[in-house]
Amino acid sequence: MTELAIDAERANAEHDGADSGDAPFSRVCATTELPSDDPAVGRYAGVIAPIWTIGKKLHGGTMVATTAAAATRRLREVAPELTDMLPIAASTDFLGAPDPGEVEYEVRVRKTGRQICLVDSSLIQGGRTLVHTALTFGHLDDAAPVYNADRFPDMPAEPPADAMFYTPDSPMARLVHVSQGASLAIDRDWARFLDGETGEPRLRLWLRPRAADERDPDVAAYFAMMAGDISPPVSANLGSFGWAPTVQLTTYLRRRPAPGWLRVIATAQTIGERMFDEDQLVLDSTGAVVAQSRQLALIPQRR
Repeated sequence: MTELAIDAERANAEHDGADSGDAPFSRVCATTELPSDDPAVGRYAGVIAPIWTIGKKLHGGTMVATTAAAATRRLREVAPELTDMLPIAASTDFLGAPDPGEVEYEVRVRKTGRQICLVDSSLIQGGRTLVHTALTFGHLDDAAPVYNADRFPDMPAEPPADAMFYTPDSPMARLVHVSQGASLAIDRDWARFLDGETGEPRLRLWLRPRAADERDPDVAAYFAMMAGDISPPVSANLGSFGWAPTVQLTTYLRRRPAPGWLRVIATAQTIGERMFDEDQLVLDSTGAVVAQSRQLALIPQRR
């Protein structure tokens, strides 16, 4: 068996898990209620483990998902009749860089309605609000799409054997610790920076949660939101490396993902001297669009 085939087999084994109850993304989305002096504000404690980091920084998409999970819990407590709603849009501002470990969430329901609800969710650490997400709740699509643009028909539903899997000994896994809580692979043909070359600012990846996380429909939806920020900066293909701080990130959740690998396609419209944009499209194993994101980020500073 070739080394590439072994990597693919290892990724599938990680998904199945020796412990079928292993659910790392469920744990990061879990919260414990805290006392609140304001009845209009829900307060919750959570823990973001070090595996949900890129380098030393907490992964932005994970914080979008955890603030969304806290907001969902609060909305269901305030309006139990709206339990079938999920966050269909999340607008996230990063005010600071939290460290892995214990965090708190403060959640305020701004509006409830039969079609749309508005909820604010803040991540707090050390007494400071470091991440703020304004969420719009609604009903997800569950019928077949009326129209679905197929702009990437050549991307297979599962990572091929020649993809670079984020195995523990791979260069990507040493930086992207998220690969310890999910299976990840990147398309080498698009990721020219991996071979020291330059290319178009675009990247393609495959991502799959652990089996227990995949079985929980809410956690699978939060995972799809997280996947909208899983790609390395597309500017890497132009030779721009390093931390690219996100200025603002908007995420859309369209439907619950079907079981299986998620496909992520990351592209840019404009890369400037100081800033660049990045769009990420998340498809499930059926080819349906389950999540989308757009972010504005700062170009990594050359030292």
